[in-house]
Amino acid sequence: MTTLTARAHRYDREHARSLRALAYRMLGSRAEAEDIVQEAWLRWAEVDESSVLHAGAYLSRLVTNLCLDKLGSAAAKREHYVGVWLPEPLLDDEAGWSPGPEMQAEFAQDVSVAFMLALERLSPLERAAFLLYEVFEVDFDEIGQRLERSPAACRQLASRARSHVKADYARREVDQQEGERLFGAFCDAVRTFDVDALARVLTADAVMLADGGGKVSAVPRPLHGGALIAKTFIGFARLPTSRAWRLEPARINGLPGCLIIDDATGQLVQTIVLAPSTTEAGRIGALYIQRNPDKLKGVLAALGRRTAG
Repeated sequence: MTTLTARAHRYDREHARSLRALAYRMLGSRAEAEDIVQEAWLRWAEVDESSVLHAGAYLSRLVTNLCLDKLGSAAAKREHYVGVWLPEPLLDDEAGWSPGPEMQAEFAQDVSVAFMLALERLSPLERAAFLLYEVFEVDFDEIGQRLERSPAACRQLASRARSHVKADYARREVDQQEGERLFGAFCDAVRTFDVDALARVLTADAVMLADGGGKVSAVPRPLHGGALIAKTFIGFARLPTSRAWRLEPARINGLPGCLIIDDATGQLVQTIVLAPSTTEAGRIGALYIQRNPDKLKGVLAALGRRTAG
């Protein structure tokens, strides 16, 4: 038992974080990523380590295959998902998920909501080949072994995926000062119920997506246009049920955002990612609102750990 415990600690210290990162990008779900990593550990615990040349590569291959199996059923579930689907939010400073400071900027790009949504449009094999090559820098010989395809076929999968992702997603780094400015302008407009001020913070072609998952009320389809979004958002903010809501700044999936907390109940109501425009500096190009209570559980747990600490 002592040996198994020591092995578990080493597994968590050396591999769990990178495996969670891979599974999260593959699935867009923190809970499912945790389940996948746990399943990988249970299988690894039964393997004779002396028979494995590279533990990290073995575990990554195992997680990839588990994710591919999961993606098949996930695609079917998405067809019946109520309203807009968004990935589960991930706070940047969560221990066990985010990398060290030297990797933070790149990590932020690779878990941004826009990037995750672009991945959603790929087939499972395209998604795996693209992530393994572009994000985790695995060569095509190894990718071929993991996906049981030839290296040439994997190269084609990754190339096709790259074209789709580039068409849907533009990389955009956001420094802390810019994030704080956007959050401040957004909050000022919301707190004063100023539709025009909020519209000025948003680009004319901004988009708003809200995920309620059929569990709570949410705008059922994407809203387009800064003026319409501002009018709709301020309309919700004026409702009596919203009067006790407090906006708390946070970096979510690598971007500026906020947690909406109901001070009357102490409950986390939703998270909002304020995605800066890729073409107009100082303005917001997209709002990603997560309201599905099932998808907020991970953030709630992280907040609880932070408070306890």
